Amino acid sequence: MKRVTGIGGIFFKAKDAPSLRAWYKRHLGIDVQAWGGAAFDWTDAEGKPVAGTTAWMIDPQESDHFAPSPAPFMVNYRVEDLHALVKALIEEGCHVLENTDDSEYGKFAWVIDPEGNKIELWQPPQGQ
Repeated sequence: MKRVTGIGGIFFKAKDAPSLRAWYKRHLGIDVQAWGGAAFDWTDAEGKPVAGTTAWMIDPQESDHFAPSPAPFMVNYRVEDLHALVKALIEEGCHVLENTDDSEYGKFAWVIDPEGNKIELWQPPQGQ
């Protein structure tokens, strides 16, 4: 079984999220959307779209998006078979959070690493 196949997203907190989002938009040209982040569509070497997206988002410092982790960031890892990986992680004694999510955006589960960082596991919808 393949485990992680890539990075699906990077999320981090900011003391002043609106100002930091504006900075990234102005100085780095990131197309920050109203939801607080951007989606980077994958392309091949010639710039042609291929299936896949990497999300990037700045959360306000008071956000509980990363709870129960106190870390100011969370990485989303793409996986091929979320349920099989979650089962394996539980069998290996990892701290897997009980809640999962299955939506139009794919399947999600969360695990806490040995240093207390929350990690998001994401199985994209078919075709992504």
